[in-house]
Amino acid sequence: MDPRRIMELGILLLVTAFTLSGAASMKIQAYFNSTACLPCPHSKVQNMSLSELVVFWQDQKKLVLYEHYLGREKSNSVNAKYLGRTSFDEHNWALRLPNVQITDMGSYDCYIQQKRPTGSVILQQTNMELSVVANFSEPEIELAQNVTRNSGINLTCTSEHGFPKPMKMYFLIINSTNKQGDDMEISQDNVTELFSVSTSLSLPFPEDAYNVTFWCVLETKSMNISSRPFSVVLPEPRPVQENWRVTVVVAVVVAVLGAVLPLIIYFLCSCWSRRKDARRSRSRVASVS
Repeated sequence: MDPRRIMELGILLLVTAFTLSGAASMKIQAYFNSTACLPCPHSKVQNMSLSELVVFWQDQKKLVLYEHYLGREKSNSVNAKYLGRTSFDEHNWALRLPNVQITDMGSYDCYIQQKRPTGSVILQQTNMELSVVANFSEPEIELAQNVTRNSGINLTCTSEHGFPKPMKMYFLIINSTNKQGDDMEISQDNVTELFSVSTSLSLPFPEDAYNVTFWCVLETKSMNISSRPFSVVLPEPRPVQENWRVTVVVAVVVAVLGAVLPLIIYFLCSCWSRRKDARRSRSRVASVS
């Protein structure tokens, strides 16, 4: 027989054996810090009660999360990492795993066994691939420095506490579809393993413009998250005509003061001199008397 044909028959037998054993595969997604539900489909044992079966879950390292042994919870074989952390829903045959972390991502298996005189028999097996996601915060735009016509526009945009790693981050300017900004910088928390991302933008202020509006967009595998509109306003210079009027007013005030002030000084000096002469006259009269 052709070796290729033998290999094809071997693969077919392997797949058939896997199907007959009751194995199935599922993909499950949970949000960070929420509760993951690890189901255990039991279509092939619907006519049997939990008191007749052994149901347990294992993680990718073969550590036991939970065991329901002939109708009762059994903790002897449960790994210390999961003791007191899980809860079993007898109605739905599902295991709840609260406060999910990024480190909980991975493969899990649920086994349904039946105890027989000849030993335990696996009636159904389900493999689950658990993924964990965390929504990034709304991107925020900030000015890196005060804006002037010479300094141009310098912006930064940041978003935090997301998973998995983002794909792109960029700026958009109103009435333009061009994506702008430096390459995004990504950091990862050593404890939570969540990502934070930032990007920056530097460009000259558009000529003949005093107001420019920006958006910041973060692209992930599942969605795009936009910041709120951020307007950069350049203070408008005063019109030349207004400056000329102010100059004229100041010049008139200075001219008036220049003309009136000497008269005021002369008048004050004259008054002071007449009062002085009057006091001298009174002093002479008093002396003669």
